[in-house]
Amino acid sequence: MKQNFMMHKKYLCLLVVAIFSATVFAQKAERDHIRKGNRYFKDSVYVDAEVNYRKALEVNPKSTIAMFNLGNTLLWQNKLQEAMDQYVSAAHIEKDKGRKAQIFHNIGIIFHSQKEYAKAIEAYKESLRNNPKDDETRYNLALAQKMLKDQQQNQQNQNQQNQDQQQQKQEQQKQEQQQDQQKDQQQPKDQNQKDNQMSKENAEQLLNSVMQDEKNVQDKVKKQQIIRGSKLEKDW
Repeated sequence: MKQNFMMHKKYLCLLVVAIFSATVFAQKAERDHIRKGNRYFKDSVYVDAEVNYRKALEVNPKSTIAMFNLGNTLLWQNKLQEAMDQYVSAAHIEKDKGRKAQIFHNIGIIFHSQKEYAKAIEAYKESLRNNPKDDETRYNLALAQKMLKDQQQNQQNQNQQNQDQQQQKQEQQKQEQQQDQQKDQQQPKDQNQKDNQMSKENAEQLLNSVMQDEKNVQDKVKKQQIIRGSKLEKDW
């Protein structure tokens, strides 16, 4: 029984050593990938840097250093949403206040670049809660606050301008409707005046025609009277 105990103890020791060795090996592999990624990042070879940071995360999915560095690499490649995902994942795990401040600082930068100033302000504030001495973050916070104020003012001006334009359009439509109604009301009156004018002209023409006929008749009668009353002389 003592022999079995010794063998079991020896087996446990070997297992602990194996686990420790695997952990040490994994940590070394993680560090190597991160260091290699850092060299590529420094040389602005961001694609290769990204590859190595992802390899580090394959070895240790909870490596906040690999997450943060990968986020930086993606940010420089303008892959903003992917970078944001890495920063947010790191922020949930990271315990070190200095690193956490850097994570939220970069989150604020992404929101700032997308003109989401309110979210950028909250991220900068969270960064300063973890590192109150960071003057760069404090400057970014003040800038974001100013940009938010300007954005809100511009939005208010735009809304007011839209309201004025809408009101002006409604007034113009109202004036056009009133003009159309006035035209509709005036048209029958004008038509009646025109009809009356035409009737008057017709009556005058008819009267003139009758008077002309009467004059012709009178001229004819007079002519006959003259002929009848005359003494015709004989031809020579």
